Amino acid sequence: MENVAVAGVAAVLAEPARAAMCLALIDGRAWTVGELARVAGVAASTGSEHVGRLVAAGFVESLRQGRHRYVRIADPRVAELIERLSEHAGQRPPKDLRSSLRARRLATARTCYDHLAGRLGVLLRDGMVRLGLIETGNGLVITAAGLRTLDALGVAAAPTRRPVVRDCLDWTERREHLAGAVPAALLTRAVAAGWLARSEDRSVRIRPAAAQPLATLGVDVAEVAG
Repeated sequence: MENVAVAGVAAVLAEPARAAMCLALIDGRAWTVGELARVAGVAASTGSEHVGRLVAAGFVESLRQGRHRYVRIADPRVAELIERLSEHAGQRPPKDLRSSLRARRLATARTCYDHLAGRLGVLLRDGMVRLGLIETGNGLVITAAGLRTLDALGVAAAPTRRPVVRDCLDWTERREHLAGAVPAALLTRAVAAGWLARSEDRSVRIRPAAAQPLATLGVDVAEVAG
């Protein structure tokens, strides 16, 4: 029954430690079990138990590389679910200055799983549409000009079954930003090239080197901060 299934999903995230782990994992990176345990504030053995529960529920997948065991979100749809729950929780006003500053950083620029969100993400979508790099007729399509521009910036998405580009509703801007294989590749390239820097709280810092490549995609860096 659907109500039983929904209750099961809710039970997985009802435990604060598992919720903290999931919030950390939606930055799109793979984390070790030890790192997740520290984020959740629990012992390593307890963290391993929580990760096992998340794996069993299909929220995350576990993989080994050498001696290390890594954990990552199993499916972009899981990340979107957690992002929506985060949106609901984030509707409460910040309690102190530190929370307020963090909320402002996240609203300006952040990651939404493996792509850009916040005001930066929305302006990126607007800019690429305005310059004719993306068409919005029947769904989103990257144009020939868009492919040439992305290639010149060194953005290349590996073949995958996920959509090349699609809309994702931004919970702080209440408008769409870009998700999919190409936006994910763009974020990866931007971080590797030193245009952007990721922070532990999912906020993204825009470095001076980002001005030219972002302008190529229709984004004025000065507008991002509002």
